[in-house]
Order: sequence, then structure tokens, then C-alpha cells
Amino acid sequence: MAESARFATLDERLAWLETQHPKKIDFGLDRVRSVLDSLDLNPPPYRVIAIGGTNGKGSCVALLESIYLAAGYSVGAFTSPHLWQFNERLRRDGRQASDAELMELFAIIDEGRGSVSLSYFEWSAVAAILFYARERVDVALLEVGMGGRLDAVNAVDADAALIVSIDLDHREWLGEDRDAIGREKAGIVRADRPVIVGDTNPPASLVSAIEDSGAIGVLRGRDFDYVAEGGRFELVRKGLPAVTLPAPGFGGAIQMANAAACAQTVAALEAVLPVKHEAIADGLRAARAPGRWQRLEIGGVEWIFDVAHNPAAATCLRRELDGLPRPRRTVAVFAGMRDKELACVLEPFAAEVEQWHVAPVDSERSATPGALRDLLLSIGARSVEIHGDIATATLAAGARVKPGDRVLVFGSFYTVGPATAALGLYCEARSVG
Repeated sequence: MAESARFATLDERLAWLETQHPKKIDFGLDRVRSVLDSLDLNPPPYRVIAIGGTNGKGSCVALLESIYLAAGYSVGAFTSPHLWQFNERLRRDGRQASDAELMELFAIIDEGRGSVSLSYFEWSAVAAILFYARERVDVALLEVGMGGRLDAVNAVDADAALIVSIDLDHREWLGEDRDAIGREKAGIVRADRPVIVGDTNPPASLVSAIEDSGAIGVLRGRDFDYVAEGGRFELVRKGLPAVTLPAPGFGGAIQMANAAACAQTVAALEAVLPVKHEAIADGLRAARAPGRWQRLEIGGVEWIFDVAHNPAAATCLRRELDGLPRPRRTVAVFAGMRDKELACVLEPFAAEVEQWHVAPVDSERSATPGALRDLLLSIGARSVEIHGDIATATLAAGARVKPGDRVLVFGSFYTVGPATAALGLYCEARSVG
């Protein structure tokens, strides 16, 4: 049966992809490599930068994408998950793939994979690698999923790797401590190729893995660092003069650390992808990543959206909030996954928030609203309302606030996306073609 007859819409195709593999999360490279080989995509015909770590990956993809675009390159950017629609995961030159392009990519993969079964994430990763080959990009930025060593993105050999941070998350799959997680994240490094580490306290396992692999390790705090100076920062590099760069055009203070790591990554590939200082500066200013410390005023009310979903990200969010003037009152919208360390995520905000609005996320991994209510009350929350979905929770929170108040929306991509859509803040990116 022809593809057009089988699937009339992208949503139908995506629903089918969800059913095509027995496990939602299934680490391993053999299946993806087999499909890439059948499509003659390994190695891909462009430079690849793999972006791994725990927090900050999507922000670094956005920063690198903006820098290379400012330098005049054609750039592919693959990220996950998405805020509003699947198309966001595959961008080319700042524009998301159209439904028609995605349908065509999936049809080609379906034809070429034979009997090989792929998970939903693996389908999307292969589609990105194929898309960028067809679009003849100069460089592709591939965000690693939750792992590293056995993640689908690692099926291709990256020209450079950026490991942004190592923190406790996805422990069920990656290990119980930073050492175990660091070992998994280090799997994306390659011999004789640069790996930039943005974490100032990397676990010993990560450093050892880099040394053992023969990769060219570039560590923040040892080989480079940054010094913030108001709305700009100095990138300090061993043996080189310091350079001054602007703060990124989005997010809070943590983005300067991410920007420094990205600038160092660009420098590491200077021989094959030269970029002038002016392009780095212009790219940082122009970069945007929705849902990362995103602040908006709506009717005199301050709304803050952040995809923070683990303890380290929650700590960063708390630090940013502490730097703001105190509002008249704070209301929060929260939803998250039950396999996260939710007590540690919520505790920094429990007492300050006057009223919580909780709901489930659209995932089988969702924490139930009842469990969230019980947890919040046990750690000092004053008032918790349960809602059937995030849109309802968001609109209820908006109805309870007045000018001078603050609404904090956080907990997951699956929280921020529906919340911003409910407020009419979703703006579809332009499609390619």
C-alpha cells in the first residue's frame, strides 16, 4: 500500500511510530547503524557536533545553531523533546521541517530499514540525519537523548562532542551516581577528536573515559572558563588572550556558562568550520530557546516558564528567582514525571508559592496530580489545586492572579508546551519548503 494511502497526516504516522517497537526506551546502536548503513548515511556527508550531558543540551544546540548561522553556514539542529509539535525536533537553517518533509523522510526510512525495528526516538534521530544529508547542510548539531554511550545519536562519529553538565537524572537507566552517569555520557567521545566539558566538577569517570579514549579533552576550569561582567562575559582560554562576548539573547545567568562552552566548541573546530569573532558575538545575541527561563508580562502579571525537571535544574531556577524583585504573591503550575526526584525539584519553591496548580503530563510516566498534591503538602505547601490537564491548570492559575503577581510554570517540556499554548503564546516556526 502506498505511503500516502497508509498515512494521511503526520499525526497518523507519528502515532504509528509509537507502536513499532516493544520498548519505549531501548538503548543500543546496532539497529540504528544498520538503518543508516542501508541509507548510505554512515558517515553522514557533513560535520557533526554531538551535544550531550544532563542539563543545558537544548540551550547549547540553540547557541551553536545561531553562531554557525551568523557565520554563513547551513545548519541542521536536532533536539528533543519538543514543546508544541514534533516538527520542532528537526530544524534546518532555523526553520522546522514541514509535515510533508517529515512524511517523506519517514517513508524513505520505512523502505530502507527492512525488518529492523526502531524506537520512536530512533526514528526521529535517523530522520534528522537523513534530512540534513538531503538538505546538504554544512554542520549538524545532534542533541543526545538521555544517555550517551548507547544513544541513537552515537551511531555516527561526531567531529566534536560537547558534554554540558553531569547531574543526577534518569538514574533508572544510567546509574545511581554521577560517576556511573558520567561514564555513560562519555560514550559520545572519539579518539583524536575534541570533547569540550562544560561541567566545572566533572566526575572522575568522565575525565578517565576521555583520557582512555584518546580524545582531545578541553575542560572548563582547566583549559577554559568565563568571567561574567554585567551583560557580557570574558572567555578565558589557556595560553590565549581573553575575548569579550555578549550574554546570550535568552535565559538566565547559566546561559553564560553554556555560551562559553559553545564558543570553545566552535574554536575547537576552527580548522574545518572557521568562524569569525563577530559571528560568535552576533550568534549569541540572536539565539533563542523558548522555555528556558522565559519571562513574559501578561496583563501586569509576570509569567516565568522553565523546563526544569531535575534537582540541578531546579536549583538554577531557584537561583534566578532569588535575583528578581519579590512579587506581591506567587502562584505555580507544575506537572512532571513520576520517575524524577520530585521532592528535590519542588522543595526549593514549596514555601514561597502561595497556591499550586498541579496536573498530569501527557505521558505514561506522568506523576498523578494526587501524588503531587500529597508530596507538596508534606514539604510545606500551603494550598494545592488538582486539575485534569495542564491547560486547565494554567488558565485557573491565570484567573487567580492580579497585576504585581507572578506565575511560575515548570516541571517538564510537557508542562511548559501545553501551558504556553493555552495562553496563546505558541507561534509556529516557519516550515522549510
